[in-house]
Amino acid sequence: MKRSELIRQLLQAGCILLRHGARHDIYLNPATGQKQPVPRHNEIDETLARHIKKYLGLS
Repeated sequence: MKRSELIRQLLQAGCILLRHGARHDIYLNPATGQKQPVPRHNEIDETLARHIKKYLGLS
């Protein structure tokens, strides 16, 4: 999955960018209070993308 597609899905679901890190960006779901790092790779493995969305409380 392209990183831009994952970020678009997170933002549409209501997540916000909390801060930039050295190699990851931290996204927060205000509804659940969960934070999750998203790597800055152009391509993100499908398994990792599912894990990020599940941990943030999305589908």
